[in-house]
Amino acid sequence: MSDVARTAGVSVATVSKVVNGRYGVAEATVERVQQVIRQLGYEASLGAQSLRSHRTNVLGILVAEFEPFSTELLKGASREVAGSGYQLLAYSGGDGGGAAIGWERRSLARLSGTLIDGAVIVTPTVVETKPGFHVVAVDPHTGPSGLPTVDSDNFAGAVLATEYLLSLGHRRIGHISGRPDLESARLREAGFRKAMADAGVPVDERLVRVGGFRIESTAGTAAELLALPDRPTAIFAGNDLSAISTMDVARSMGLTVPDDLSVIGFDNIPESALVDPPLTTIMQPLQRMGAEALRLLVDLIAGVERDTHIRLPTELVVRASCGPYRPGPGVPLSRAATAGG
Repeated sequence: MSDVARTAGVSVATVSKVVNGRYGVAEATVERVQQVIRQLGYEASLGAQSLRSHRTNVLGILVAEFEPFSTELLKGASREVAGSGYQLLAYSGGDGGGAAIGWERRSLARLSGTLIDGAVIVTPTVVETKPGFHVVAVDPHTGPSGLPTVDSDNFAGAVLATEYLLSLGHRRIGHISGRPDLESARLREAGFRKAMADAGVPVDERLVRVGGFRIESTAGTAAELLALPDRPTAIFAGNDLSAISTMDVARSMGLTVPDDLSVIGFDNIPESALVDPPLTTIMQPLQRMGAEALRLLVDLIAGVERDTHIRLPTELVVRASCGPYRPGPGVPLSRAATAGG
């Protein structure tokens, strides 16, 4: 502020009046000070502004890390914030590994009430909020609770994925699940089991393993599955990153996707269309989820009465990573429908 005052040839008090819209400054002086502010790129401190007005007109989107899932949500939120009167602050509060315990609580303690007026938090655990401070959770660990939430229909999406593999003739289907602490991962496994049961196909428990939603942790799990003497002919991976990792492992073991192994993912992140072969997946509308969460947060702050739990539909996106079941050497084609490998 002193730089603005010096450049404009006025007092710091005068600059303060202009910045805060107070009376008592000549119009010509106001114009001169505002021109200098634009030239110098001056912006009032959010912390100081919040002390004066208890508002910053900034909303936060808080994530453990900026991986493809959260990045797509951020795209949707950033588009939705345009014209809302708010600005958006993206903040990563994790340790880079996506599993730092309590990152949400620490992030909110640091930002709420001083830098942001409300927050969208991606995949949070239990979150304690201050009275009057609004939070919307996207894909929370425990599913919808008392906290306003946005998620997709994980169960129905998993049923779709499994039914698609079954329709291709696969019966020996593996599932690489996500993080055990996430409700979305549990729902995807439940959807897989429901589709298998409805088709009358027993689930071989040796083929259901935890991948953790990450490329690195999935690689070992996929290698174990594909090294089995009676390995699966198809794998439903808990998310696209796990599916991509599975395809890489299959290739390293001399298997061809989809001739030797069909793979389907979940999310439809941009990378899923760029791998070779392009990944068949279940689309959850990530950018729309981010936009809906931002819109819900703005409405909550404004006191708008509305539904605070939003669940969006999922859809099957067919690409090239899944193919019809092919019996292995020595298995007659007539047994294809029942043997599944």
